[in-house]
Amino acid sequence: MRKKVTKAIFPVAGMGTRFLPATKSVPKEIMTLVDRPLVQYAIDEARAAGIKEFIFVTSRGKGALEDYFDHAPQLEQELRKKGKLELLKTLEDTNMDSGAIAYIRQHKALGLGHAVWCARRLIGNEPFAVMLPDDVIAADKPCLKQMIEAYEETGGSMVAAMEVEPARASSYGILDTSEEQGDLVKVKGMVEKPAADKAPSNLAVIGRYILAPTVLKNLNKLKSGSGGEIQLTDAIAQEIEQERDVYGFRFRGQRFDCGSKAGFLQATVAFGLAREELRDDLSAYLQSIAQVDRAAQ
Repeated sequence: MRKKVTKAIFPVAGMGTRFLPATKSVPKEIMTLVDRPLVQYAIDEARAAGIKEFIFVTSRGKGALEDYFDHAPQLEQELRKKGKLELLKTLEDTNMDSGAIAYIRQHKALGLGHAVWCARRLIGNEPFAVMLPDDVIAADKPCLKQMIEAYEETGGSMVAAMEVEPARASSYGILDTSEEQGDLVKVKGMVEKPAADKAPSNLAVIGRYILAPTVLKNLNKLKSGSGGEIQLTDAIAQEIEQERDVYGFRFRGQRFDCGSKAGFLQATVAFGLAREELRDDLSAYLQSIAQVDRAAQ
């Protein structure tokens, strides 16, 4: 019987330099998208997919991230006393049960593959998910849940994939595919950040993975690759070389790159418009801006 995916790794050790000076004192992962930090969207998606154990790979200066998931008894008591039960429920949804969350330090910035490798002892010999909080995905059914449902049929390893413009291939890991199976594609190779004219396809890997534990053994043997870092895509590519199944999954939903300022702003607008209590005011404001812009032209 295939083991269920109940553990997820969240690599959050990055310094967030693209958001300086905000990230001088605030971890990028708790920067607010509408009224929730980025990492909360990833946690909610993981919970909806059945994840029970949450492993954060952190670095120095991430104390505020750890505090975010802790209980706030004084604040909860104040909300209860004032009868603000809806806010209390919202707050309680951010709490994590004792033992459900673990923090591992990545002492050197050696890449995504190294960050995942740092959590190897907590994973053991089980399949696991990797979620990058920078990638926020708006979907009717959470992206990771879509993937786990597909994984339960296929096994192996699986990466979330989306089509990108050829000129942007050098910003992603790109899949070399063989057969198509509906939302799934069989992967025969992976290239990390290829030049546009060397990309084997326009199908890019984005920040959701379901990985076999053998990927961790591959990471044990890897030396630095593209950009002088230990690349997770290289370890997944070794699965293919070892004749283990790797799939790309075309998820249904819209992905926002919240690791960039433009992507963060786009996500703010999209998630704001999706909120009933914000939609009318925000929509009216955007229309007024558009009218001013047209008049200026």
